[in-house]
Amino acid sequence: MTPKRAQEIRSAFTTFFGERDHAVLPSASLIPHDPTVLFTVAGMVPFKPYFLGEETAPHRRAVTVQKCVRAGGKHNDLDEIGRTRRHLTFFEMLGNFSFGDYFKTEAIGWAWEFVTEGLGFDPDRLWITVHLSDDEAAEIWRDVAGVAPDRIQRMDEDNYWRMADTGPCGPCSEIFFDKGPEFGDDGGPAHGGDERFLEFWNLVFMQYDQQPDGLVPLPKPSIDTGAGLERILTLIQGVESVFDIDEMAELVGEASAVTGVKLGAADHSDLTLRILAEHARTMTFLISDGVFPSNEDRGYVLRRIMRRAIRRAYLLGVTEVVTPSLVDKVVDIMGHDYPDIAANHSFVREVVAREEEGFRSTLAQGSQILDDAIDRLGEGEALSGDLAFLLHDTYGFPFEVTEETAREQDVAVDREGFDQLMEGQRSRAREDFDARHATSADVSAYFALVNEHGPTEFIGREFDTAEAVVVAVTDDGIILDRTPFYAEAGGQVGDTGTITSPTGSARIADTTYVVPELHLHHIDEIEGQIDGEITVGQTVIAAIDADRRAAIRRNHTATHLLHWALKATLGDHVKQQGSLVDDNRLRFDFTHFEAVKADQIAEIERLANADILDNPATRNYETSMAEATAAGAIAFFGDKYGERVRVLEAGPHSIELCGGTHVRALGDIGPVKIVSEGSIGANIRRIEAVTGTRPVELLTEQEQLVALTAERLGVPADQLVDGADKRMAEIKSLRAELAELRKAASADQSGDLAQQAVDGVVVALVEGLDRGQLRDLAIATRDRPGVAAVVLGAAPDGGGAALVAAVAADSDLHAGELIAEASATIGGGGGRDAKLAIAGGRDPSRLDEALSQVRAAAGIGS
Repeated sequence: MTPKRAQEIRSAFTTFFGERDHAVLPSASLIPHDPTVLFTVAGMVPFKPYFLGEETAPHRRAVTVQKCVRAGGKHNDLDEIGRTRRHLTFFEMLGNFSFGDYFKTEAIGWAWEFVTEGLGFDPDRLWITVHLSDDEAAEIWRDVAGVAPDRIQRMDEDNYWRMADTGPCGPCSEIFFDKGPEFGDDGGPAHGGDERFLEFWNLVFMQYDQQPDGLVPLPKPSIDTGAGLERILTLIQGVESVFDIDEMAELVGEASAVTGVKLGAADHSDLTLRILAEHARTMTFLISDGVFPSNEDRGYVLRRIMRRAIRRAYLLGVTEVVTPSLVDKVVDIMGHDYPDIAANHSFVREVVAREEEGFRSTLAQGSQILDDAIDRLGEGEALSGDLAFLLHDTYGFPFEVTEETAREQDVAVDREGFDQLMEGQRSRAREDFDARHATSADVSAYFALVNEHGPTEFIGREFDTAEAVVVAVTDDGIILDRTPFYAEAGGQVGDTGTITSPTGSARIADTTYVVPELHLHHIDEIEGQIDGEITVGQTVIAAIDADRRAAIRRNHTATHLLHWALKATLGDHVKQQGSLVDDNRLRFDFTHFEAVKADQIAEIERLANADILDNPATRNYETSMAEATAAGAIAFFGDKYGERVRVLEAGPHSIELCGGTHVRALGDIGPVKIVSEGSIGANIRRIEAVTGTRPVELLTEQEQLVALTAERLGVPADQLVDGADKRMAEIKSLRAELAELRKAASADQSGDLAQQAVDGVVVALVEGLDRGQLRDLAIATRDRPGVAAVVLGAAPDGGGAALVAAVAADSDLHAGELIAEASATIGGGGGRDAKLAIAGGRDPSRLDEALSQVRAAAGIGS
């Protein structure tokens, strides 16, 4: 039976290629390892290292249904969502891949077989395009697939695929569906109407390496297929818009239900329903994969998507939150094929509800400000960049939301002015990005070493010292054929130690992967270059700092225990967002939406230390990814995994994928103590902890601090709290007594000052008062009979200058205006209240001049 619905086509596609020896792989995360893209934007992105030759593919063939997002950065379809028939931010790519295995003949034959027999497309309505130069593909389409020659057309750049200006590339071949004469002119994809001929399948033949000086044939040509599921569904289901295909139509229906607005009621409300339906998938999958609403990077794009949807619902007059119900529907529809969103359902629901509630609380005020500003504009006048920045900075309106709102009323926004105000923040963001994505200028020589000698053999799990042969000595460091040195990865720092040959030695300050699978031993710059000589081919002794490694092992295994304990205490929504493991401490970043409470921290420590005290042996072993997943192993953030993976079982509760080094039994960790917890971003928390002897050292330090504090308070250590409470009560009593004395002194001084009034106004310079006392004296003087206003100046002991103006309730004088000019004279500024204004400044030397200006403002002369 021909598949018609989304679930059926996903299953049919993976089954078809699975039966042809393709490894059926789950969708990769929407958070890619590739730093050049913000999200996974195509089915081939997870396999890019295999196509580039940076890593060895664990399978010869693979098939996936890959979830993708294009929104933000280079690939940005966001502004088109809901307005066109095809644009989506979230979409699915069907892909079959060959990593140096089969090539054009099999790829073309299987594509045609699946499209015509598996999906039931009428061959007479299909057209094929190939590159101008690709005679081979044209012949295969004709002779193997049986496509009529007049339905195979040659095209130029549209049928040539490049990953970048350099790197893998090659011709591609596309399959088009002819929708019929009612959609445009005939003539095939090369000459006919764009709406009539719809491309839905692309075969990329990666057969060249584009170098600056020309094309070089790849030793193992590969296949990358991309077929858009949503486009295929529009054709199979006979609908014109992606919003009418089965799963999207259900989401549009849910959007109608939660807003109470029927589809077809009006163009603007139909647009809102489509935006809500489309964005529901995007927010659900992004949050499930570990992206959280924030003001930077991926989190900013997610927040913009969510706020765009929330605002549209708000404009329809919807007062209740809508996003949780939309998430429920996405999980109900797609959870079968994407079990991660089902597993994370409750957490995703909580995140969207919090974000919507928070944005709704400022949306009304911000929208009113924006609408009022637009109403005040003259014809043809643009909205100022200052206002756009205010809405962005104060009310959380992304610029694009302001721009979209203005565009709906045919008003432009001063983007240049907004950009100038944002320049400082953008500059810092660029600097941060450059720092995080810095790469070596030329690694080709290192790839050549891997090809010639193979990867570095890591033997550091069994040995701290080993004989090895020198493969290369470069300006960057030393490369060996085998090493006990761990290269920095998965949050664990690289090892330090020594490399010694018969003719020289070097102190190693760090170890990293200069390219995948190749360890680079960095020579300590402080110690200087190699003492003597180490040459290629020599046998050397490589020895790590064993005590440092032992401390790192303790902290790394403890990180795994704390990860489990965090989940057990806070909930399954906790996901690792980064880590750092060195010999002094461990740092662990994780998703959570509020501060971890003191009793929760105590429980996390209790759980981890209970497992440590039981002292079970750890189990660190290699297995297949499938077996590890079946055993319940979870992945650590930032690690990349092939078909063979390492698993750490740290006691009865923690099982994770990890390639780091670990203790042999949990008791080797020693006690774990969390020393800090805090926020490092929206919905991201960080804990730091210590292990081994460090918790005992901290306890000793705290005991000494307790003893010293008790001695200062003059009480025994076990009565420290009572002693502190007693001293605090005494201090409180003394402060109250001092306040009364100051009040009495102010009353006396206020009488003297009141006698200096000229036409009811007192202007005077006083000494020996802080800012609070100056304020109290001004008010006390103002309240004296016959005083209409008082302005006092002082140079407080803390530095600077201060002015206080106090005006009686029945006076026409204005406190803020009395000191407006004077506050600028002392190099500052201050309050503008009519009855009580306070100003501070940097220059006390100009107080006399400032008070003269006050007298002039009060009209009483000098």
